[in-house]
Parts: sequence; structure tokens; C-alpha cells
Amino acid sequence: MAKNTRSSIWAEKQVFTTGEAAEICNVSQQTIIRCFDSGRLQGFRVPGSRFRRIPKADLLRFMKANDIPTEGLESGQKRILVVDDDTQIVDLFLDVLSRDDRFEVKAAKTGYDAGLLTEQFKPHLILLDYMLPDINGNLVCQRIKTNPETKGTKIIIVSGVVSQDEVDALGKAGADDFVKKPFNIEKLIDRVAELTEAQ
Repeated sequence: MAKNTRSSIWAEKQVFTTGEAAEICNVSQQTIIRCFDSGRLQGFRVPGSRFRRIPKADLLRFMKANDIPTEGLESGQKRILVVDDDTQIVDLFLDVLSRDDRFEVKAAKTGYDAGLLTEQFKPHLILLDYMLPDINGNLVCQRIKTNPETKGTKIIIVSGVVSQDEVDALGKAGADDFVKKPFNIEKLIDRVAELTEAQ
């Protein structure tokens, strides 16, 4: 199996055998078993058998703790969350971003859904409408940037009616950039790529 095909399969899997974990970490299966049995690598045994299984989150933790590169477990795609109550804008972003193989994209229409998806999907970047039905962009920015688990998430605010004072306030709240509607979609995608490149 080619390396990039294998990486994309690993990126989609959520639970690994000790053999798979050994291949991903580039160590012997015995090393993985020893680490598992000593508690250095968390996981569980399949009920009624001696088989060990390692959840992805535990394997990533183990790899990071031992300076093992994690690229093999990550697809390389940047996760983008689009948050806007305008269906046309959402459809445009979903269409353009999902055709670009650099990105994996999901969408939310309310601040509440955006909060849930930020926890589950862990986006690298959020394209955020300033005026949502249930909350404004400032509050969303503050919540994301003050949470230790999500503070590294990049945020681009997209809005049509915002004063310069509001733009300044958004910057203070943690927004990484502001784009005024109507916008040039190619330039915006370039900015998304630029902001997520270092992540």
C-alpha cells in the first residue's frame, strides 16, 4: 500500500491494533505492546480476548509525548468551519472549499451550532459571519480565543455592515482578519490557505 494512501486510511480510523500503531510509530509491535502493558500507552482490551486496541486520541498523545511525528495520523487537510445564516454564502463556501483538496469543510448557521462543531470538528480556521441570529461575532471570537483548547483557531470575520470601530473591536476580541461582503472568493481562499499554512 502506498504511503499516502495508508496515511489517508489512518487519518479516517479512530481505533488501532497494536500492529497498526507500530507501523504508524515506526517501531516494533513488541514495543507498542510493552508500552500498552506498562500504562505508557492508553487503550483497552477487546472483551473476552487478549487483543489490545488503541483509540486515536490516546495514540496521538503517546506520539506527541515521545516526539514521534504525527503526520501519518493526520490527513494533512485543514479543517474549515463556515458559520453564516445566509444559505447562499454557506453553499458558496462549501462548494469552493470542498473542491479544494487542501480543505475539509463543515458549516453551521447559528452561534450555538458553531460552538458544538468547534468542539467536535476542531477547525483550524473559522469563517464567521458577524451577525448571527443568536449571537454576534465578538462573543464567538472571545469564547474561542479564551478557551485553551481552541485559542489557536484562526478566525476570519465576514460581514457586509460593520463600522471601523466594530472591526477594531473584533480584532481586540481575537479575530485574525476581516473581509467585507461582497468579497473576491479567490482572494479569500488564498487568505484561508495563508492563515492555516503554519498550523
